[in-house]
Parts: sequence; C-alpha cells; structure tokens
Amino acid sequence: MLEKDITEALKQALKSGQKVKVSVIRMLISEIKNKKIADRVKELDDQKVIGLVQKMVRQHKESIEQFRQGRREDLVTKETAELAVLDEYLPEQIPEEEIARIISGSIERTGAVSSKDMGRVMSDVMGLIQGRADGKVISRMVKERLT
Repeated sequence: MLEKDITEALKQALKSGQKVKVSVIRMLISEIKNKKIADRVKELDDQKVIGLVQKMVRQHKESIEQFRQGRREDLVTKETAELAVLDEYLPEQIPEEEIARIISGSIERTGAVSSKDMGRVMSDVMGLIQGRADGKVISRMVKERLT
C-alpha cells in the first residue's frame, strides 16, 4: 500500500540524512492524516493518497510559477527539489499520444459531437485514466477535439 511505502521512505530518508525528502514526506504524511480525520477513516486507499500527492504537486507547480514571476530563484530551486520528491509517489504519466487515443475512444462511446458533450467525455476519460495524467491537459485535448 502506498501509505506504508511513504512511511518506509521517511525512515530511509531520516537514516540517510536527506533533509528535503524528510521535509516533503512529513508534509505528505500530515496531509494523509488530515484526510483520514476529515473522512473519518483508519486507512486511505491508494487512489486517495495519489489524489493528495497530485494536489500537493499542483500547489508546488503554482508556487514555482509565482516565485519565477517574483524572480526568487532560490525558492524556485527549493520548490523544484520538493516537487521531484512528490513525483516519486505518482503513477507513471500517460503520454499525450495515448491520451489522444483514449479521448477518441471515449468520444465514440459517448457519441459526443460538440463542446456541450465535454462533461460526458471528461468523466469517461478520467475514469479510464485515474490519475495518470493531468486533468488540465486532458481538458485542453478534449476541447480541441470537440470544437
């Protein structure tokens, strides 16, 4: 289970003295605990943990963009290092060619013909991809196909 892997990675990072990794994993474990409390459950399934990691990745990417605009290269470097640690816990991302193929199949299955049908296509595609691609990329590609 992913949650146990994360806890084990924290132990290894502590032993090897990887300060950035320890910091990021502790933040992730904190997010997991908060989610457990909010959902009133003892364990989170891997999909929910991946969802939390994706949320943290989005936050880091937004921070990197803001720091670049503010010309804070020191913070960009820090956030990029933290982002690399989080990426270790995401499933391998699907290439855009594969996403395009999945979108084409979904459009055929749902009978979508215009941008009004985007919601049906998106829900079908997201169900198939399950966190292995960025929702913004999928949304952009579906829009391009339906307009």
